[in-house]
Amino acid sequence: MWWMLHDPVRSLTVSLPGMDNRDKGVAVARKPVVIGSEFKFLQSSPDVPGTRWTRFRGADYDNISKETIPLIDKWDKNGPRILWKKSLGEGHAAPVIFDGKVYVLDYDEAGKSDQLRCFMLSTGTELWRRGYQVHLKRNHGLSRTVPAVSAKFVVTIGPKCQVMCVNRENGNFIWGLDLVKEYDTEIPFWYTGQCPLLDDDTAIVAPGGKALMVAIDCNTGLKIWETPNPKGWKMSHSSIMPMSVGGQKMYVYFAIGGVCGIAASGPDKGKVLWETTDFSPAVAAPSPVVLDNGRIFLTAGYGAGSALIEVIASNGKYSVKLLQKYKPQEGLASEQQTPVVYNGFIYGIQPKDAGSLRNQFVCYKSTDCKNVVMSSGKTNRYGLGPYILADGKFFILNDDGEMTIATVSPLRFTLLDKARIMDGQDSWGPFAISGGFLLMRDSKQMLCMDIKAH
Repeated sequence: MWWMLHDPVRSLTVSLPGMDNRDKGVAVARKPVVIGSEFKFLQSSPDVPGTRWTRFRGADYDNISKETIPLIDKWDKNGPRILWKKSLGEGHAAPVIFDGKVYVLDYDEAGKSDQLRCFMLSTGTELWRRGYQVHLKRNHGLSRTVPAVSAKFVVTIGPKCQVMCVNRENGNFIWGLDLVKEYDTEIPFWYTGQCPLLDDDTAIVAPGGKALMVAIDCNTGLKIWETPNPKGWKMSHSSIMPMSVGGQKMYVYFAIGGVCGIAASGPDKGKVLWETTDFSPAVAAPSPVVLDNGRIFLTAGYGAGSALIEVIASNGKYSVKLLQKYKPQEGLASEQQTPVVYNGFIYGIQPKDAGSLRNQFVCYKSTDCKNVVMSSGKTNRYGLGPYILADGKFFILNDDGEMTIATVSPLRFTLLDKARIMDGQDSWGPFAISGGFLLMRDSKQMLCMDIKAH
């Protein structure tokens, strides 16, 4: 009888506007983001010329170190020479290096703010930090972009698409741009992954929304040109890469919607020179890989696979030819990291859905991305971590912080040594390397290693 007569919802009340002490029917607005409003000076330090890794994938956009400093073939008997470690907010944002100083975009989880932090390369001593309050929730990490640095400027793009430009030497704020407010940018899944491009004194970003691409004068913060976006292409996690075809310099961008080339020089600056929708996945993280003879390799994860296209110049006009398109089981693909091109071959790590080659380090001809010519084998598998070519060797990091040193050629993969560098997880942030120093990170910390041969 009790069970039949009991009313289980008798104590519940209807939730009405105003009962939570908010204004009736109106949510409490968050404070507006004031880019660059926070600054903390810790100490000063002069530049130490000679060490530079100035942007995502390095000065030549290829993730290959051109320095001639001999690097280790094997780890020391006492293990890797770790010089310093720094705790960071959760994420995958990686550093850049300029004349003995390290710059990384971090997120202060306690203070809820993006923070551009500056450290001494040799000691890890923090010099200053410049930031702004912005509310984030954990989303497979928070910060995940790499700054661009020059002798005068550091440019960053935060997780929610705030662009900030500061003085490289002292952190003085120069200008800020909120892409969501200015261009109706749609913040990508897992926050912003696009890294800014700094071309001389001009910052180049691809907002999506109202503008496909924008050029900004770093000295003034004024727009130099804007590329319209009539098709409504959206911001991806991929970054802008420069290339030249038929004597025309252009910026190549792999957006959500398609791939395009934007004029970077001449009277048509900012004009769309070509575009294609032949390969248009829903998520794009790796950046376009510029090959020779106008060819571009494109790849994406989640089963999308890859495509090889050719940009053809004729009488000042451009067309695009699709050369290859395939699923990850059929050729070279990547979910997160951008492959490396060296001596006419492309090197990368196959995604987990690549069949028998899953997670292996592989090599393909740059003219044929469907027929593998070398792999690391079933006993040497890797995850979503970064890899870089320096001193003729690949340094490869797996998800859990174990690093492999290997010599690689189209004929064979030779593992020289491997060691656990950190006990963290999701070691996905790109490397920075210069002067025999290698910077790397996992989801919670950044460290600096001395990898010079002694």
